[in-house]
Amino acid sequence: METRTIRTDDGDGHLQVHSFRPAHGLGPDATAQPGVVVVHGTLVTDALYRPFAMKIARLLGRPVHTYNRRGRGGSSGQCGDYSAATEVGDLRAVMQATASTDVVAHSYGGFVALQAARTEPIRRLVTYDAAVSLSGSLSRRWRPELEHSMAAGQLDHAWAHLVQGLETAGPVSKLPLGALRMLSILSARTRLGAEMRQLLPTAVAEMRAVLQADAELGDFAGVTTPTLMLSGGWSPAYFAETGRQLAAAVPAIDFALVPGQLHEGPLRPGHRLALTTARFLANDAGLRLQRIRAARLPQGGRFRIGP
Repeated sequence: METRTIRTDDGDGHLQVHSFRPAHGLGPDATAQPGVVVVHGTLVTDALYRPFAMKIARLLGRPVHTYNRRGRGGSSGQCGDYSAATEVGDLRAVMQATASTDVVAHSYGGFVALQAARTEPIRRLVTYDAAVSLSGSLSRRWRPELEHSMAAGQLDHAWAHLVQGLETAGPVSKLPLGALRMLSILSARTRLGAEMRQLLPTAVAEMRAVLQADAELGDFAGVTTPTLMLSGGWSPAYFAETGRQLAAAVPAIDFALVPGQLHEGPLRPGHRLALTTARFLANDAGLRLQRIRAARLPQGGRFRIGP
């Protein structure tokens, strides 16, 4: 893994980028191929996506790059006028700095990537559970109590409202608020739980950005980037509904449901999501079957070249 810091386009900050190169045995000039950028979701850093990124790099024989969005890791904090445009500019800066043409994005990262696809020259795009609000579809997910709790310093209350509103924690999201608050207290004793609490302020700003960018289907009509929107079979149903609506309205967008996957699918062990992602990105990239074999996937993993 290579780590570097790049300047943001607005000149006000910097982003921490991590790069993963394919093994040399996957073919000549593999590392000279255009890269893929992975955009992470909310309440996490890019560290959780590194195994996923490495799988994609092995499958494609291309470099894959993750980066910490603003407000976490070694990147700058969220600016005072933070918005979707801020994130689109940051993604553009990372793509240019890494010579990347393709994007893979999860949850809030999927929202960022789809906003970028409206204006930026992305070659191919894969999203998983993209958090896009269409005609106010996500406004009902917003809990004003979340922001009130944050202002009062009641982080456990804030976390409970966020999880219950977005329903992204699987069955845990269905627990009563009191139980979720207790779970927040207990999880704060773990490294990941403590990190999520620290990132709660960024989640508030990011949810605001999603709602401020609420769009109609027609707003995506100009998207020409071949896009595959994925959703987990066990993810909250509103993610799949958004994907189906966009796929029905925009010729460049396809949608597929991935059975047996939760919202945090890209963070989980297994190869299904990485393989599905690689299949789509490789459609025009001349991926060879031996690269899949070289990745040493479990028996039974199949790859179809071409449309």
